[in-house]
Amino acid sequence: MPPPLPANAPATTGPPRRLIVLLAVSCGLTVANLYYAQPLLSELRKTFGIDAVTAGSLVTVTQLGYALGLLLIVPLGDMVEKRRLATLLLCLTTGAVVLAGLAPDFPVLLIASLIAGTTLVVTQILVPFAADLAPDESRGRVVGQVMSGLLTGILLSRTFGSMLADATSWRVVYLTSAVLMAVLTVVLRSQLPRRAPGKAAAALSYGQLLRSTARLMKRFPALRRRALYQAAMFGAFSVFWTTVSFLLTSDPFNYRQWQVGLFALAGAGGALVAPLAGRWADRGLVRPMTAVAFAVAAGAFALAGFGRHSVLALGGAAVLLDMAVQTTLILGQHVVYRLDGGARARLNSAYMATFFVGGAIGSQAGSYAYHAGGWTPTTLLGAALPLAALAAWLTDRPPASTPPTPDLARREHVPR
Repeated sequence: MPPPLPANAPATTGPPRRLIVLLAVSCGLTVANLYYAQPLLSELRKTFGIDAVTAGSLVTVTQLGYALGLLLIVPLGDMVEKRRLATLLLCLTTGAVVLAGLAPDFPVLLIASLIAGTTLVVTQILVPFAADLAPDESRGRVVGQVMSGLLTGILLSRTFGSMLADATSWRVVYLTSAVLMAVLTVVLRSQLPRRAPGKAAAALSYGQLLRSTARLMKRFPALRRRALYQAAMFGAFSVFWTTVSFLLTSDPFNYRQWQVGLFALAGAGGALVAPLAGRWADRGLVRPMTAVAFAVAAGAFALAGFGRHSVLALGGAAVLLDMAVQTTLILGQHVVYRLDGGARARLNSAYMATFFVGGAIGSQAGSYAYHAGGWTPTTLLGAALPLAALAAWLTDRPPASTPPTPDLARREHVPR
């Protein structure tokens, strides 16, 4: 086996196509575990005899676990050899998903989901891994391709989970995923190249590593901006997908579980924008396309609100919302990964943790809004979040500067 590549080794030709595909598929299969529960909430209410707000807490707890993992585990990607860290996390994920599938009551399911959410941050080890391997001029494209797999996994997880649960039970969804995670662990262990951590990060203690992650938020205004933008967008995303299953399983639709799963396919069309967003980033269109995405997301909720009795309108809203959220995510990653090439895992940790907290808040707030007033206040809440992000964008005045260079480790400002 060849010696591991150093973390800051310059990428010249980029990763081979087969490795990009493997990373994309791995991210998709892994992150799907975060979202299987969303279309199954009605089934879980029946199984455990709980109300909508309590059922929605499952999504919230899973996302909070993910945020916890982003804060406490992902920074290790700058300190520990990435292939070893990824396979360890996948082993833990497999055990947590088995526990979820066998959960005898709702509290056990919550605990299993919290553990799984924490270890599922392996996806955020793999995405910076792809960025490390890509040359500067094509990093946006490579990250976009890997993210298209991750985002497809998010969207198709709802369809897969709904249809499999309708044919069998929700428990089979989790147990099937556990088998997939076990297989994926073996494949990644054998196929991923080793990549040694940077010497500076490897010399840090764990406490120093976490403190250095917090200092990155203070050091880079662009990181703070992009993290808060994405927190608002992912909050809106969670408001929609946490509550739409309640709408579709009630009057006038009264859909069965498999029909809810088919509806979730509508959102999968949004994954097509991921490679395009990467190219927009490479072309220097980060700032204008960010504003467009905010406007599209708000418009998606307007369409969902006025078209609440039309599945076509709801499906169109799902596509528009998912396209907007994916666009801002990839544009944000493009900005964040260029800030410091030796600290990409920690930058990603701060960025992703912030926006997953936004997603967790959105899930719970959406459940409360739907429980209190139905679909109309839910869509108003969802639209308010991207509009707030757009208002913040209008106050952002990046300093005039020359085009960014590949080495931005010492710079505080990049196009936002």
